[in-house]
Amino acid sequence: MNLSRRSLSLKGIVSLLLIWISLLSATFMPTPAMALGGPQPALDQPAPEFTLPTNTGDGEISLDDYRGQWVVVYFYPQDFTSGCTLEAQRFQRDMPKYLERNTQILGISVDDVTSHAEFCDSEGLRFPLLSDIDGKVSQAYGSYLTGRSLRHTYIIDPNGVLRVNFLGVRPAIHSAEVLAELDALQQA
Repeated sequence: MNLSRRSLSLKGIVSLLLIWISLLSATFMPTPAMALGGPQPALDQPAPEFTLPTNTGDGEISLDDYRGQWVVVYFYPQDFTSGCTLEAQRFQRDMPKYLERNTQILGISVDDVTSHAEFCDSEGLRFPLLSDIDGKVSQAYGSYLTGRSLRHTYIIDPNGVLRVNFLGVRPAIHSAEVLAELDALQQA
């Protein structure tokens, strides 16, 4: 008898703890307009404009340079790290599929242009990586935390309108997710 009372009270305690945890996490869960890195730009509105230096030898690249094309802007923490390398390799592997969809890939991190050039050379990347050293563009996209860009991706339509965001992506499957979303957007 004593044992059943004890197990009931343990079940009650566990239930209360689960309720408390769910309430606590609901209090701190980001809203759709907020993510870990800060407020997200609004979907179906013009994407935040930017001009950043690039490793491609073109000096600087602006989002506006790609009007008339779909643009995948992906933010990532750091050149040469395992997750960032895998994500970049997957985008490069799928580059012909992006080109078929009239889509440009732009990678952005806080690394400098020299690091980007070395990373592209090392990994055979043929799409631009942009250097956001001060993190201002990463912040404008809600993709910045403690000195690093977060792993977020945005699809921007040919008119410069932000259509989709992916927050906290998984590098191994992310390019396939982006291609599927592009297909859905372009067929709508």
